Amino acid sequence: MSKVRTILLCLLSGLAIFAMQDKPFPEAKISNGIIQARLYLPDAKDGYYRGARFDWSGVMPELTCDGHSWGGQWNEKYSPTLNDAIMGPVESFSPLGYDEAGAGGHFMAIGIGMLIRKDESKYSPFRYYEVADPGTWKIKQKKDAIEFRHTLKDTAYAYEYTKTITLVKGKREMVLEHVLKNTGRRAIGTDVYNHNLFVVDHQPTGPGFVMKFPFQLSAEESRGIGEIAEISGDSILFKRKLVSRESVYSVLHGYSADAKDYDIRLENHTTGAAMRITCDQPLSKMVFWGCATTLCPEPYIHMKIDPGQEFKWKIAYEFYSCGIWK
Repeated sequence: MSKVRTILLCLLSGLAIFAMQDKPFPEAKISNGIIQARLYLPDAKDGYYRGARFDWSGVMPELTCDGHSWGGQWNEKYSPTLNDAIMGPVESFSPLGYDEAGAGGHFMAIGIGMLIRKDESKYSPFRYYEVADPGTWKIKQKKDAIEFRHTLKDTAYAYEYTKTITLVKGKREMVLEHVLKNTGRRAIGTDVYNHNLFVVDHQPTGPGFVMKFPFQLSAEESRGIGEIAEISGDSILFKRKLVSRESVYSVLHGYSADAKDYDIRLENHTTGAAMRITCDQPLSKMVFWGCATTLCPEPYIHMKIDPGQEFKWKIAYEFYSCGIWK
């Protein structure tokens, strides 16, 4: 897919989305003068994303720094309830109470609401589950920051979830701070991962893109590794461009139980755009996925929160420049 075709697809998809509705999606803009971000806001009636897979807060159709773009629509298909009609960096939690819900019963998805289990089949993040109760969202905005607070209560599980996105003053850095407080009577045990879903300068995924880690990589459950991309020491490189409907995937190993290994660098040596992602919590799983229009490191962390307790984590995105390959 050429650069021109990729840009045209994004533009046409955007026009198609807005043609489907008669008013703009609720949104907000923040900036520190260096980084600019536009975000779609959680809204059970009119929100851009009303799916059952990803946290409704922090959806970013635009993210720019120093003339480089990191956000954008990567999936040409759109429906507000489509599971991956989303733009990152955006997070997904494993569900609570699905197994005991039974067909027609309710289970909980953090950052989304109480969902209805369809049938007796195994939970799938690729299915849509109807939202029975979207909970309550409260949003506070400043010039360079925005806070989302989601409250949800059930007979067993309940929580208060706060995500604050801050563009750090005078720096090329964006910080996502999270607090998940268990206000229910049952312990919350869940994994959360950030899909990231970066569209870097609207470039098709291929040679010039590099993903680096602070440890030597090994891989399992791989698709496209060796043919499309390759692992070399601590890095993943691309041998050729991906084409439409083609993807790469791998579960990565080599990290320790120390949070210092949650340290990922994504570089585009065609345009010079680069980003470093760090977190104050250790990795519980590390997945890599990409297609022709987006490249996604997917780091997981695990949490267990007893009633009355809370869990905090912080993810930092630092933007910098890398060398351009001739």
